[in-house]
Amino acid sequence: MSTDNKAQKYWKENLGYLFILLAIWFVASYVLGIFLAEPLNSVRIGGAKLGFWFAQQGSIYVFVILIFVYVRLMNKLDKKYGYDE
Repeated sequence: MSTDNKAQKYWKENLGYLFILLAIWFVASYVLGIFLAEPLNSVRIGGAKLGFWFAQQGSIYVFVILIFVYVRLMNKLDKKYGYDE
């Protein structure tokens, strides 16, 4: 596999991961925290309404988890294409 071809496949896979993770973040922060906040408010978590919780805390937790998932995915991708240290 040529270096240019390997780099293009690496970048394409990286963008795929980014798209999926950003879509998850969008759903957690905007869809659950804003658009579906009213229906989710009928459920309570730790004394707070679930819609409010997603808008204030849940989306931050999801974002931090996604950072760790991205690091893990990129480490595996680096090893797969030989870009690891």
